Amino acid sequence: MRNFAGSEDKYCAFASSSVVLQSIPYAGTSTWGKGADQAFPAFLDAAENMELYDIETDSEVYRKGIHILPEVSEKSSPAAMVTAVQHATRKLLKTDKLPTFFGGEHSISIGIIRAFREKYPNLTVLQLDAHADLRPEYNGTPYNHACALHEASQTTNLIQVGIRSMDTVELPYLSREKCFFAEQMYHQTDWMAQSIALMHGPVYVTIDLDVFDPSIMPSTGTPEPGGLDWYTVIHYLRQVFTSQTIVGFDITELAPQPGHKAPDFLTAKLYYKLLSYYFSNMNHNAA
Repeated sequence: MRNFAGSEDKYCAFASSSVVLQSIPYAGTSTWGKGADQAFPAFLDAAENMELYDIETDSEVYRKGIHILPEVSEKSSPAAMVTAVQHATRKLLKTDKLPTFFGGEHSISIGIIRAFREKYPNLTVLQLDAHADLRPEYNGTPYNHACALHEASQTTNLIQVGIRSMDTVELPYLSREKCFFAEQMYHQTDWMAQSIALMHGPVYVTIDLDVFDPSIMPSTGTPEPGGLDWYTVIHYLRQVFTSQTIVGFDITELAPQPGHKAPDFLTAKLYYKLLSYYFSNMNHNAA
């Protein structure tokens, strides 16, 4: 088992770590770009070549301890994967550690959010994504990556940011006052404050990397033009993490491309930034 960012063992043991990192390398319903099941090794490679001092927060968050768990390897069917992820997440929620998750495709979030919803009935889910992912079913299953947030739209306070692609079948499940379309965000200066004002209770953050513009994140299953840039995303997430009670997060849909390491590095940096923001926020223990 590798250590995150090549850290010393003393920072990575389960007992002494404040963070657990769960890999779920599932890509069984991917419909175009493939490779999300190969993301975790590329992510770890990039992390091992990352500077571990974060200038913005003046911190070295790896010292809080990041323990990598054995992967959830269930792949027999989409339904079986969701059930296995839900059970694994339930166990993590009984610890005193921050649970973080890495895909895999976005369908992994269904089981994760189910388990969080069991523990936190007033859960807010913040989705950063190019796609609405609100289909009730796709290609014969409700556990497709295109359905990743349908269930959450019915059971949680779902807030969607960066959306710029969807199908008409999803419209009945879309809450327009809680959906911030990328084109509107481009012309609207107060979308960050407006979206944060809609959050209440503990917040779970789910990030599909195609929320970023393909110019900086081409390594994803369905890259959509008109995405967000690096500083917009991290500025927004810092506001979220410093104003809300964050209880966990996932990053999904990295599909590494041979010889193109920049998107892998962006992903590793994003993960590390989120941890840096989390531990710089004194409110995170209030959940």
